[in-house]
Amino acid sequence: VQLVESGGGLVQPGGSLRLSCAASGFTFSSFVMSWYRQAPGKQRELVASIISTGGSTNYADSVKGRFTISRDNAKNMVYLQMNNLNSEDTAVYYCHGWRLGAVYWGQGTQVTVSS
Repeated sequence: VQLVESGGGLVQPGGSLRLSCAASGFTFSSFVMSWYRQAPGKQRELVASIISTGGSTNYADSVKGRFTISRDNAKNMVYLQMNNLNSEDTAVYYCHGWRLGAVYWGQGTQVTVSS
């Protein structure tokens, strides 16, 4: 089982990034997929989730209207489009997969928002 994130980096305030997560080794289309983040000195928090079919999404209040989660079950990919980034979005972002009886985490990708 693997979840491999990519797309992180350094971006200026107000900028955009698109994170990608490539999944393998499990039945991706049956999992709820999420993005979490953890800033230095803070607890890991849920950023966004998308159900197995992609028909419903959920966002943390802090990112609503700025971030969009999506998935492509044919490619076993989940994405996080992040717009209008600010310094409080600086964190390591983790891809997460869940279904009853199984939880998977990626290794994380660093997002730094700074001028």
